[in-house]
Amino acid sequence: MKSEVSEMGTGVGGGAGGNKYGSLNLTDLPQDCIATVFSFTSPRDACRLSLVSTTFKSASESDAVWESFLPSDHQASIPSSLSFSSKKELYLSLCENHILIDGGRKSLQLERVSGKKVYMLSARDLFIVWGDTPTYWRWISIPESRFEEVAELIDVCWLEIRGKIAVSMLSPMTRYKACLVFKATAGAYGLDFQPAEVSVSIAGAEGCKRTVYLDAARGLRQRYQIVPRRIGLFSRSRFLGLRAPVPPAPAGGDDQYPKTRGDGWFEIELGEFFNDGSIDGELEMSVMEVDGGHWKGGLIVQGIEIRPCL
Repeated sequence: MKSEVSEMGTGVGGGAGGNKYGSLNLTDLPQDCIATVFSFTSPRDACRLSLVSTTFKSASESDAVWESFLPSDHQASIPSSLSFSSKKELYLSLCENHILIDGGRKSLQLERVSGKKVYMLSARDLFIVWGDTPTYWRWISIPESRFEEVAELIDVCWLEIRGKIAVSMLSPMTRYKACLVFKATAGAYGLDFQPAEVSVSIAGAEGCKRTVYLDAARGLRQRYQIVPRRIGLFSRSRFLGLRAPVPPAPAGGDDQYPKTRGDGWFEIELGEFFNDGSIDGELEMSVMEVDGGHWKGGLIVQGIEIRPCL
C-alpha cells in the first residue's frame, strides 16, 4: 500500500519530466481534501494509509473520516454518559465493547473491519412460551451475561423462542446471520435427542426452516457413536432408566451443532438474511422443539445475536 500511494504521489504526469499539465503530489492537497478521499475507503484502509506519511496520518485520524465509518444513526444510540476524545476512539470502542440500548433489552456493537452493526436481543426482549411461569422457566442474573437477566429452562415439553428486530435498524446492503446464544447447566437433559426447528424470515412471510441440535456434546457422541444413558422414558425422571439409541444426525454438517464463542457461550445458527435496504417490517427468528413430546431442561438463554456474515 505504501509503495502504491508513493507512486501516486510522484505526479499525475508520470516520468521525471512530467507533462504539459505538470505533476500533482497528493500530499500537497489540503488535509480536508485528503480526509474526504479517505472517507470513501474503509477503516482498514484508513489505518494502512496512516503509515504512508505524517500528512496521511493526520488526515486518516480526522473525525471527518471516522464519522463516515460510523452508522448514520449512532448518535441516537450512544448513551450521554459515554464520552470519547475522537470519532476514531468511538469507532474502536464500539468494535471492542458492546453498549446496551433500548433500556438494556438489546446490545449494539460494530464489526471491526466493515463497521456494520451487530445486535443482540436479550432473553427479556424475546417471546418465550411459558417464560413467565416459574414451573417452566426462571429469570436469573449471572456475571457472564452482558444483560441483567437470562432465562433458565427448568422443565418443558414445548420449547418455543421467538425474536424480532426492525429491518431498518440493520446496516443496508449487508448479509446477516442470526444465532441463538446460550449455555447448558451441569444437569441439562433432553436436549440431545429431538432436533429443534429454526428459521429466519420477514415477519408474516414463510422462511427457510432447518433442523439443529442444542446439545453441544452431540456432535462428538455422533462421531464416535457413543450412546448416552437416558434418564427416564421422556428424559424427565432423574432416575436411571432406559438406554435409547442416538437418532441419526441431520444432513448439513457441523453448522447444525452448537459452536463455542469467544466469550465462553455457545451459539447455534438460525439462518441468514440479506438486507438490501428496501425492505420494511421486522426480521423474525425462531427456535422450536415441540414435536417430540419429551421433557427437557437446563438451557440458559442469553439472547439472539444478529451480525454480518464474514
